Formats: sequence, C-alpha cells, structure tokens
Amino acid sequence: MIEALGERTLRFSELRDEVEGISHKMLTQNLRMLERNGLAERKVHPTVPPRVEYTLTEPGQALRATVDLICGWTHQYFGHIETARRRFDA
Repeated sequence: MIEALGERTLRFSELRDEVEGISHKMLTQNLRMLERNGLAERKVHPTVPPRVEYTLTEPGQALRATVDLICGWTHQYFGHIETARRRFDA
C-alpha cells in the first residue's frame, strides 16, 4: 500500500486493484490506520457517488523511502537468506 500510494493519489478501487489479494475489509482497516497515524490523507469529493482519494503525507513518503531500502536489502541478500534457511532446516 505504501509503495502504491507513493506513486500517485489513488481512489479506493484503484488501490484495491494495485494491492494484490487484499480484501475490502483489510484495505479499509489499513487505510484508516495510515490516516490515523498521519501517513496518508483521505480526500472526499462531493459527488454522487462520493469519490474518495488517498495520498501519502510527507511522513508517509519518508516511510516509503525506508520501505524501499528494506526491499533493496531483501533483494540483495535473498540468496544468502535462502541458503541459511536450507542449512538450518537440514
């Protein structure tokens, strides 16, 4: 969700399409948590039906940078991790 919202402002349905396998309920809960913690903003447009958009705040963008670093670390060391797991499990 952090990565998807970091790219652009998304409507709820667009975000659901971006996050593979997430349920409506889980997406709603996570968006509320991000909003409550000041990491995402929710904007409701007064249309029928209401159009709701989500975007990352400045702290949310900073978190995205941290998540990107962790993902990079994982890609770099994934082979090492898999080797260690096989050795441990043997």
